[in-house]
Amino acid sequence: MKKKKIIVSVISELTTDQRVIRICTTLEQMGFEVFVIARALKGAMPLGEYKFKASRISCFFKKGILAYTEFNIKLFIKLLFSKTDFLLANDLDTLTPNFIISKIKNKTLFYDTHEYFTGVPELTQSPFKQKVWQKLEDLMLPRIKYLYTVNDSVKNKYKSIYPTTHFKIIRNIPPKIMIEPYPIPKHWEGKIILMMQGIGINPGRGGMELLLAFNQLPQNYQLVYIGGGLEWKDIKDKRDALGLTQRVDMLEKLPPEQLKKYTPLAHIGFTLDGFENENYLFNLPNKIFDYIHAGVPVIATPIPEVKKIVEQYQIGFCLKNTNPKEMATAIEQFIINSSYYNTCKQNTIKAAEVLCWQNEQEKLIEIYKPFL
Repeated sequence: MKKKKIIVSVISELTTDQRVIRICTTLEQMGFEVFVIARALKGAMPLGEYKFKASRISCFFKKGILAYTEFNIKLFIKLLFSKTDFLLANDLDTLTPNFIISKIKNKTLFYDTHEYFTGVPELTQSPFKQKVWQKLEDLMLPRIKYLYTVNDSVKNKYKSIYPTTHFKIIRNIPPKIMIEPYPIPKHWEGKIILMMQGIGINPGRGGMELLLAFNQLPQNYQLVYIGGGLEWKDIKDKRDALGLTQRVDMLEKLPPEQLKKYTPLAHIGFTLDGFENENYLFNLPNKIFDYIHAGVPVIATPIPEVKKIVEQYQIGFCLKNTNPKEMATAIEQFIINSSYYNTCKQNTIKAAEVLCWQNEQEKLIEIYKPFL
């Protein structure tokens, strides 16, 4: 029997988008033929060996409205001349061509929004752009039947704007697998390793605040950033200006399979999204689940979804604020209180048994199973 085909569109860097990779892998395992169309970004890593097929669209324009427009026009043309049974759009920046094609070809459209899109800082700081994206969302979202997102906060926000929508929740949770960590680098030996990872280390997400707090910690602490983002260069420049080059490592974005081997080397993992931006406020970062699966206790800011996980599973604690001096004191006290620290570490192991893709994917299967 011929497999039902689903074309998946994503504008992000596919090789580091663990959510898209996980969902597409599950759909392929269910029996769908999955084909992913992503964007070819400058400096992108080669596509991995996935269970599904994938290709990239190359664009002349690299950023801004022209880049989005070019990608969406090329995506529209590709979808127009592709045979498929279903369409899956990831985020608002791929939705327009998918929505139009679904109407032209009378195909079922699924929509996965990874965040409260119109609340991202890039749009809130540009009212005109935000208004354009909001109009597009207003036009399309209420007309899509099959919707899912990353957490209750995003779901409830959309429900308040579009009362007729019915979002399902599929969280960004990794599978439970055995992880063989890398050997500890020599200059990390005997150190207390603090880690912040993620490709979206942008202003408002705590990267700079963590560096300033680290500057007040003793010499036996080592700070490691893994990933990238809009604040990456500023953090690197500040690190050098503070004379912390030897004590602060900054590893550029890595494929997920390599990242997973670094995470278990940390003593504490950080997720420090701020309250100032609505998108960050509703966030539930992938990194918190990566820390849990690596057995790494967490220090976080108390944004609602993160606070819920940290407190429910007792895997660390939430800061009262991100004042550098107070944060440094909280970090030291956590390490000194070995009994509490070890309890949190043991709790990550218990949490990983529950918070794993093997459990979470059942909700995804429920959405797609009727279409096989």
